[in-house]
This record gives sequence, structure tokens and C-alpha cells, in this order.
Amino acid sequence: MTHRILILGGTTEARQLAGKLAARTDVSLTLSLAGRTESPVAQGVPTRVGGFGGADGLAAYLRETDVGLLIDATHPYAAQISANAAEAAHEASVPIIALWRPGWEPAEGDHWTLVDGVTDAVKVLGAVPRRAFLALGRQEVAAFEAAPQHHYLIRSVDPVEPRLAVPDATYLLARGPFREADEQALLRDHHIDVVVSKNSGGEATYGKIAAARALGIEVVMIRRPALPDVTSAETVEALAAMVNHFLGPAADRGV
Repeated sequence: MTHRILILGGTTEARQLAGKLAARTDVSLTLSLAGRTESPVAQGVPTRVGGFGGADGLAAYLRETDVGLLIDATHPYAAQISANAAEAAHEASVPIIALWRPGWEPAEGDHWTLVDGVTDAVKVLGAVPRRAFLALGRQEVAAFEAAPQHHYLIRSVDPVEPRLAVPDATYLLARGPFREADEQALLRDHHIDVVVSKNSGGEATYGKIAAARALGIEVVMIRRPALPDVTSAETVEALAAMVNHFLGPAADRGV
């Protein structure tokens, strides 16, 4: 029996999980990407790009393609996609499990200011001009036009277009992982006094958090949004074990 699995991806963990599941002979796998990154990393498995048209569109896709298991391995801040996935799975009567990496926890020496969203992050920068490193997706940085008094260092995978309507901004194009030593050099070279970050979790982008700690720099940390109540795991290995349990005993797997 072939099990059709749809993975909603866009994270390193999604790609790793897809690689693990692709080794199985009893799985027909599709990895779906939202299409927000112009040049995504090669995934190594059958891939579709683009949205589904909300929860109803995804539910229709699940039914039309006879998906037997939906895996939400999207970014922990893709709250709307996760909500749509949970609703679509319920509507189409398809089991759903999620892979959500754990968030970072503050360590001794960290100077975190916790906020609930990007708008709040803009406000807490204050009225006095600062040199802020915006370690956010390109979709979020436009909100900082509301505080044009600051200098912004903006790093993204794809170009920020249009550029911010602020008098003083520097743009960097780069894709992680980022080493702590390199992040320290970046913060020093640009005289950064505050880092604005999402609590993405994982190791690939933690370097900036460790670098800020080492240099005594404040981090404005945007809290994670609420995610739907579905069965979830925090690691690729744990989720793969869930899939193994769902698909049946090892003797049926051909791996």
C-alpha cells in the first residue's frame, strides 16, 4: 500500500524530514512551499510551490489527491498557514501532525525585551535614534518605516523591494547558517546597539543571539504566535517516529 503524504514545508527540518521519508518504498511524498523565497534551497523530493487558497482550498487538495497524512513543518511564525492546515485536515478528515522546533530560551547575560509583534517591536525602539539590526523576513521590515529616525541594518534571503522609505538603511543578502563569530563581527562593524529578532529556534540563526549576549547588546524578541492544538513533535527524529507508528510496522516499510 502506498501512503500519500503532504508536507507543508519551508524550514530546514521539513527538508530533512522529507529526505527521511523519501527513503521509504511505501510513501508517495509531496513537499509544498509557500513560494515566499525566490530561490529556495533544492528540496530533493517532488515539490509544489504556491498557496492552496486558504483552508477550503487545502481541504479540496487533500481530497482530490487522496492524501492520507498531512504534516505541518512550516515556520513557527507561519501561524495562518498552520491554522489553515488544522482546519483543512479536520474538514477533509485527514490526520495531521506538526513539526515545530522549540523556541530559544534566554540565558544568563541576555538582555531581551519581549514583544508580541512587529508593531510593538517598532515602538520599543523608542524616539532616540538607534542602530538596529533587523533579523526578520522581508515581509515584516516595512513596519519600521513608522520609525525613520533609526539606522537599520536589514538582512534577508531575497531583496527587500521596494526598499524602506527611511533615510538610513543598509541591506545585506545572505542565507544562514550564521556563525557566532561572524555575527559578532557584523554587529561590531555596523555599531549595532539593538537586534530585532523572531524567536525562530534552531541553530542556524542563533549566532546573532549569542553574539548580542557576548557584546551586551539588547535583543527585542518577538514572541511566537499561538499555534493550533494538533499532535506535534520538536525534532525530525521524533516526528519520523510518529510517521512510522502511523504507517504501520517496520516490516511493511521496505527500508
